[in-house]
Amino acid sequence: MDKIKSYFEFENSLIWKNVIAIVIFHALTIYTILTFPYRQNKMLMLWAYIVAHISGLGVTAGVHRLWTHRAYKAKTPLRIFLALCYCTAGQNRIYEWVRDHRVHHKFSETTADPHNSSRGFWFSHVGWLMMKKHEDVYEQGRKIDMSDIENDKVVSFIDKHFTIMKIMCCFVIPVVIPVYLFNSPWKLTILSQVLMRYPYVLNSTWSVNSFAHLWGYRSYNKSIGPAENLFVILLSGGEGFHNYHHAFPWDYKASEFAHTIFNPTTAWINFFHKMNWAYDLKKASPEHIKKIAEKQGDGSWVDHYEKSY
Repeated sequence: MDKIKSYFEFENSLIWKNVIAIVIFHALTIYTILTFPYRQNKMLMLWAYIVAHISGLGVTAGVHRLWTHRAYKAKTPLRIFLALCYCTAGQNRIYEWVRDHRVHHKFSETTADPHNSSRGFWFSHVGWLMMKKHEDVYEQGRKIDMSDIENDKVVSFIDKHFTIMKIMCCFVIPVVIPVYLFNSPWKLTILSQVLMRYPYVLNSTWSVNSFAHLWGYRSYNKSIGPAENLFVILLSGGEGFHNYHHAFPWDYKASEFAHTIFNPTTAWINFFHKMNWAYDLKKASPEHIKKIAEKQGDGSWVDHYEKSY
């Protein structure tokens, strides 16, 4: 009896409304994935992929590389575009996402890490959203310098109106467009966007916190949890080069490599750079990377600068 009881004892209290919502949502998602008529609705699948890519770009190029790490600078049109893309992802307010991620980098794999992977796969993937944060997360979060985000007019506007922006960008617009432009059926369009595309983007983001912190090579720093994980690389638009990213968090590529099919986010930032919308792109020099990898890596690093730069 005590053993069974221990399965339901957690370090932090569960937020039951979150638990119920997440479990039911994913149960419906699994059912939809298994029963959706794919062959008869190829255009809906293509549209779901496009919206997923747009929303993913808001996460990777927007709240992550631009606002959290300041790995490059962006002019107002690009900031607005990325903020709208991020709203399409349907996650937390920009301020909250950036604060939590800065705390995560500063206190990775400790009790102050919001999705501490040392507490296991399920906690780091989705469990942290089902329970109250550890007190250390709150304490360290209050100490993080967020003045740049507080003074960002685009972020302030989006966060002020975030609920309506999230509803419109994540759910309403992606459904209305194919219904009215391509005469797609309402039911299947809603299912493809709300119960397929949306959870895909959520889980691809969460996978960086779980898979890429538990499994893979640690080519640049063997003493930390983050790892190079091919599954996450393919799933998240290039965010799975995670050992590199934690070793060089200010590199706009979040990877040692230049843009490839494995890192479309970098290709987009390079495109925006050519449009003069993105500038001051930061990246680690080949010499610096080599020095760190040879000194701190797990031995899996290979000298391939000529191919990647």
